[in-house]
Amino acid sequence: MSLTINTNTSAISAAFNLSKNNDMLNKSLNRLSSGKRITKPSDDAGGLAISMKLTSSIARTRAASSNIQNAQSFSSVQDGAMQAAAKIVDRMSELKSLSLDVMKSTQDVGNYNTEFKSLQQQLKSLTVEKFNGVSLFNNNTSSKFGDASTNEVVEVYTSDSGAAGSKVSMHKAMLLGAVTFNMLASASGTPASHSTAAGTTNGTNLTLANSGANAINIDDLGVSFFVTALENVATLRAVNGATSSRLSFSEDHLRLTQTNLSAANSRIMDVDVAEESTNLAKYSILSQASAAMLAQANTAPNTALMLLG
Repeated sequence: MSLTINTNTSAISAAFNLSKNNDMLNKSLNRLSSGKRITKPSDDAGGLAISMKLTSSIARTRAASSNIQNAQSFSSVQDGAMQAAAKIVDRMSELKSLSLDVMKSTQDVGNYNTEFKSLQQQLKSLTVEKFNGVSLFNNNTSSKFGDASTNEVVEVYTSDSGAAGSKVSMHKAMLLGAVTFNMLASASGTPASHSTAAGTTNGTNLTLANSGANAINIDDLGVSFFVTALENVATLRAVNGATSSRLSFSEDHLRLTQTNLSAANSRIMDVDVAEESTNLAKYSILSQASAAMLAQANTAPNTALMLLG
């Protein structure tokens, strides 16, 4: 190899290696300091694209899980109101039975009737309760209890796909319909009359949920009506429980999905600290060695001075 002064090929080669080793050293430092294997798109463009989609899916899954938890709260509040309604109807039936005692005077029956009317008002207040501004019950008077076609539902989306994915239909329970009865006196359709504080009224429907002057008297209904009302409320609570169970399983599935998606994203984005620490040590030594060799290469042309002397 010829001895030259203008072009020091050894120094150029050492400088190139020093630059490359410094780049790899900086990359290792960036990865270890950030905890990410991909610190810029050029590190792994395809992996970064997949990670972005996975990250978005994880965020949507977390949001869907939060929505299910809110739906569970809605369901719990709704069931609590129906549980209170069942206790009220149960007490009404007890008052009705007590009022049938032949040993009770008219005044005694009147006292039972006073509580009976007060309970109607309390039951009425339960049917209009709301959860965060959303009504808990379907109180549409045209809705018929037990008729699925008149059910009012709230859709709860249980996947990160929104409306395009799976969902659970939550029923706004027909609490008012459960305690309302058809009072036709006969098959001919002649409506029966019942007495209220406002006077005698003719109508086809009679409800246990009334307020003020619309409250019915304890003598207007037989014990069988209260039994039916309790059965209706029990049916509503069963539907509520079934929906709550579905929501619980959906939430468990979402949590597992979120965990698996996070693991998949981690395999793409997160740095292997053990491996990268080894690379850091390697490129740190190589950078120092390259710098030392560059210094040696820069002194090589001094040999030419010996020939010129």
